[in-house]
Amino acid sequence: MRTIIIIPARYASTRFPGKPLAALRGHDGTARTLIERSWLAARGVAGIDRVVIATDDMRIADAARGFGADVAMTPASCRNGTERCAAALDVLGETPDLVINLQGDAPLTPAGFVTAIRERMMAEPGLAMCTPAVACSPSMLAALVEDQAQGRVGGTTVVFDRNHEALYFSKRVIPYVAPERIAREARSVYLHLGVYAYRPAALASYLALPPSPLEDLEGLEQLRFLEAGIRIGLAVCPQPEWDVIELNNPTDVPAIEAILAERGWQ
Repeated sequence: MRTIIIIPARYASTRFPGKPLAALRGHDGTARTLIERSWLAARGVAGIDRVVIATDDMRIADAARGFGADVAMTPASCRNGTERCAAALDVLGETPDLVINLQGDAPLTPAGFVTAIRERMMAEPGLAMCTPAVACSPSMLAALVEDQAQGRVGGTTVVFDRNHEALYFSKRVIPYVAPERIAREARSVYLHLGVYAYRPAALASYLALPPSPLEDLEGLEQLRFLEAGIRIGLAVCPQPEWDVIELNNPTDVPAIEAILAERGWQ
């Protein structure tokens, strides 16, 4: 199964302009941009045939080419990473069996998460797409609740059925957990990681659909699939040895750098 990873990246983030070029220091003080760290994470996944950064900004493209990445220049009109992945396929002129969208703000994504969604897609030929989820640790859930209380957009949570198919995704913490129950009930909340596996036909279907009301309200691209009745499989992954924090706000930088230092990653 020929699989490519596409990393969509745009400069004009509302919450964090220029985010892909934000510097993150490793354990030895080496500063690498967010987009380079995301690319390195993608390169660390076994069984991947190609890794491509998809962007509409020459600053990101130049930086990516500077550290040796393949780049696909995509239209500025792409509204989200899924649309940008579809556009990148057109630019690349190839049709792989599977496309992995590794969002450029998740450099701490474990390679095993990507492998897990790829394996579920291989096992279920009728599944259009798949994405990982992981049960929250108390510290992860506390951070999500604190972001919510302070009006910051933190990570995305997901609820799913007994077949591990998504019911809903939200930037709010779902399901609700009372403050006094966070320490013992944290694993009832599942964090959704910003990585997706799609079949190329699913990407084509996505482009043919108009943006959906819930997608617009939540700002979550995957809700367009759910509102259209397209199943989204979940690969429920074991809790990693570190908190998988996405870079959503400038305040996330110290927490990510602390994990890089703790893990000994340059």
